[in-house]
Amino acid sequence: MPTLDDMRLGGTPFDPFLYAAVGEDRNGNTVTVLSTLARLGLEPWEAAAELAGLTQAEARSRLDGLLARFRDVPTLVQDHAAISQRLIDLLPKTAGLRTGRATERLMPAGRIGIGPALAIGVLIFYLVQTLFLGADGAGN
Repeated sequence: MPTLDDMRLGGTPFDPFLYAAVGEDRNGNTVTVLSTLARLGLEPWEAAAELAGLTQAEARSRLDGLLARFRDVPTLVQDHAAISQRLIDLLPKTAGLRTGRATERLMPAGRIGIGPALAIGVLIFYLVQTLFLGADGAGN
């Protein structure tokens, strides 16, 4: 599930798909893909990542099956195949998307996080103190 930082930094590549409307429920409320997947007992971002990792035909078939099970939106019952095709077109086109947590941001190559950088800094400080200032291990 996305963190607050993910949402603040522009969300995920799945947001156009997840926040797309699938239709109106019987009370006139707009239902999104996100709420549809959640009501079906699925984790929306994981389901979106799984769909994005499939071929378009496989993804359309899988989403069509999911939408056919969802009875809260009357138009889905009648036209779930056309709606699933429209929604699949909103998935990211990039092949090889991550299949684990879909919202984890990958760190750019060649960069390290703050924790390892601090550990390296402390190690360098200790080595400099030990080697150049002559600490003998007895606290002298």
